[in-house]
Amino acid sequence: METMQHTHTDTCFDCAEACERCATACLEMHDSDSKGHDMTACIKLCRDCADICTLCGRLTARGSQFMAAFMQVCAEACEACAAECEKHAGHHAHCKACAEACRKCAAECRKMAA
Repeated sequence: METMQHTHTDTCFDCAEACERCATACLEMHDSDSKGHDMTACIKLCRDCADICTLCGRLTARGSQFMAAFMQVCAEACEACAAECEKHAGHHAHCKACAEACRKCAAECRKMAA
């Protein structure tokens, strides 16, 4: 169980980092860099997902009695963030990386929560 929890914790933190990087890159974009896309939803979902993933990783690391419930929420947040980032993945590498990290985290959260 320790190995599985450690792996899941790392996945949560990796996802949070990818989300933070994506949100920051979106915020720093100029109009010409955004390819005409409104990045507001992407930024909001990335920020929410990063916070939820960080909390889920911390709860998992300490074996919290609440971790299974938070894994469900984390999976939902990751899936929503991935869906939004995938809309921009063809234009922005940071969105592609974020979507991939979110999909991986969502899958692990669903598996761990089951």
